[in-house]
Amino acid sequence: MIQHLFNHHHFAFNADDQSVLFTVLLATLAFIAFWFITQSEKLKLKLWNKQSFDEQSINHFLFSKVSGFFILGIFPGLSMLLFHNNWDLRLIGLYINYDTLLLSLEWIFLLICLVVPLVHFSAKQPKNLINYPQIRATLWTRKTFILNLTGWAIYLFGYELLFRGILFFPLIDTLGIWPTIAINLALYSTTHIPKGLDETIGALILGLVLCILTFVTGTIWIAFLVHVAMAWTNSLTALKYHPEIHYSKWKKK
Repeated sequence: MIQHLFNHHHFAFNADDQSVLFTVLLATLAFIAFWFITQSEKLKLKLWNKQSFDEQSINHFLFSKVSGFFILGIFPGLSMLLFHNNWDLRLIGLYINYDTLLLSLEWIFLLICLVVPLVHFSAKQPKNLINYPQIRATLWTRKTFILNLTGWAIYLFGYELLFRGILFFPLIDTLGIWPTIAINLALYSTTHIPKGLDETIGALILGLVLCILTFVTGTIWIAFLVHVAMAWTNSLTALKYHPEIHYSKWKKK
C-alpha cells in the first residue's frame, strides 16, 4: 500500500517542484536561523555581559539588524541566483525598472502619506511601547538616533528582499500570481505573531498591497521604502512617548 502511494504520479518531482520547494524552504530556514540567533539570551549574555544595559541594548539591536540583512537577504539572494544558474538580479526584483519608475515613485509617496499618520497614532499606544523602540537604552544620544535609523534601513532591505523578492518573483512563473501571494502572506503574517494581533493583521493587509504593487512594478523598492518609513515613524514616535526612555544630543558624563 505504501509503495503504491509513493509510486503514484502525484509524487513525481519535476523541475518546477524543485524550484518551489527550494525557494519556500530557503525563506523558511533563513527566518528560523535569524530568529533563534538574534533571540538567543545565551548569545546576548556571552557577547555583551560586561557592558552596561544601554550599551548592551544598542549593540544587540545593531547585531540583530545586520544579521537580518545577511541572513534574510544577502545569503538567500545569492543562493537563489546560484540555484537558478542566473545572475540576473531581475529574478529577485533587485533592479531599477525605468518603465515603472514613475509609478513606483507615485505609490511610494501615496502610501507614505497614508501609513505614516496611522503608524504615528498607533505608536503612541501603551501596548506598542512594550516592544518599541527596540533599542531599550534609557538614554538616547544623537549617535543612538542615527544608529537606530541606519539599522532599520539595513535590516528592512534584507527583509523585503526575502519576502518581496526571493519569496515572490521566482514562484510566479510556476504557481501563478495568486497562489504566490497566498504563500507570501501566510509566511509574512506569521513572522509578525510575536509582535501581537494588531501587527499580524496589519501585515496581512499591507502585505497584500505591497505584493500587488511589487508585481506591477517588477521591483522591491516600493515595499522597502514604505516599510522603512513605517519603521522610522514607529521607533521615533515610541522614543518620544516612552516614559522610561529619554533623548539627549550628547551623552551625559
